[in-house]
Amino acid sequence: MEEKDKKEHGEYIGEIKGGLRPSMKLVVMGIINKKPKSIEVILSSKPQEEDTEGDVGLQLKVNFTDKAVQRNARLAGKWGPAENTLSFFPFAPGESFKMEIVCEHQQFRILVDGQPLCGFSHRFSPLASLTALRVFGDVQLTKVA
Repeated sequence: MEEKDKKEHGEYIGEIKGGLRPSMKLVVMGIINKKPKSIEVILSSKPQEEDTEGDVGLQLKVNFTDKAVQRNARLAGKWGPAENTLSFFPFAPGESFKMEIVCEHQQFRILVDGQPLCGFSHRFSPLASLTALRVFGDVQLTKVA
């Protein structure tokens, strides 16, 4: 991640140098607000034109109301089917967390505080064109790497 990456108002926008590739790990650390609604982590490609949105290789949406973590991808402007299966909900209001997104050959593996939370099979290729990381929502970010 570069110094010019922005981190303001609980929103972070950063560049993934050279794009994602298997064996790469992204780390998001922060403290959840006292009355949170949601946190989103988005891995996307650069939009080709100004007025279009880029493809999204992974959208991770933490919903505190439903105690859910939804995963999805957007290809050519269309969202696919969302995945919601979870074994546990690791986030708590006012608490700190460490989320790791591990890029593997077949999937993203998501861990929270060292515990495996869920996976998300790659729907997007090439992985290397996923060059943007955005984190926003009801969180005070302490580290993004």
